[in-house]
Amino acid sequence: MKAMIFAAGLGTRLKPLTDEIPKALVKINGVTLLEIAVKKLSSQGINDIIINVHHFAEKIKEYLKEKNNFDVNVTVSDESGELLDTGGGLKKASSFFNDGKSFLVYNVDILSNIDLEALIDFHEKSNVLATLAVRQRKTSRYLLFNANNMLCGWQNEETKEIRIVRNFEKYLNVAAFSGIQVISPKIFNLITEEGKFSLVNLYLRLCENNRIIAYYHDDDKWMDVGKIENIAQACKFEN
Repeated sequence: MKAMIFAAGLGTRLKPLTDEIPKALVKINGVTLLEIAVKKLSSQGINDIIINVHHFAEKIKEYLKEKNNFDVNVTVSDESGELLDTGGGLKKASSFFNDGKSFLVYNVDILSNIDLEALIDFHEKSNVLATLAVRQRKTSRYLLFNANNMLCGWQNEETKEIRIVRNFEKYLNVAAFSGIQVISPKIFNLITEEGKFSLVNLYLRLCENNRIIAYYHDDDKWMDVGKIENIAQACKFEN
């Protein structure tokens, strides 16, 4: 299986650490977030990886060269000209996923001991467009799933905005996205968006007629390291 690591973000929540380096090169216990992510994937058999870059893109390229790509097959998707967000970044990298197989997408700024093989197996057996790893945790933005764990909408706790795009029977469950997902290559034929756009907005457009489902992993350890206030705690994280 191939994978993509989202590493192009500006890292604004990690300032001042990201004033001179990209988010992907922020270190936890002396190890960069990018190395943690790559080794997480390779430890579970994923050795063909594309990484998108934007903020201090050259520093990431130099770092990968210095580390010999951590002895895996690494391709760089360069978004130096324009930061494309998650959806646009995935679309730009679409030619990488040319084997007709589902692929994993992993945010560089998360730590988790999630079993990726179990997630992938769940996705393959479900025969869906995308499988989103989610948790029951407090956040400002939630995905909404029906009783069959299919994506139906999204809500923002701060702005009180709610978007419901798929019919449901009785109630919707709220869950927080973990920044880990498995996607069918069929998605590329459904993308009509251009330029910069988010995967969440794409999913909300597609989920009315396509099955996008939740994969709950509340028993796993998980942490968002994209916030400066979480760095100290991340140093105590045992993967």
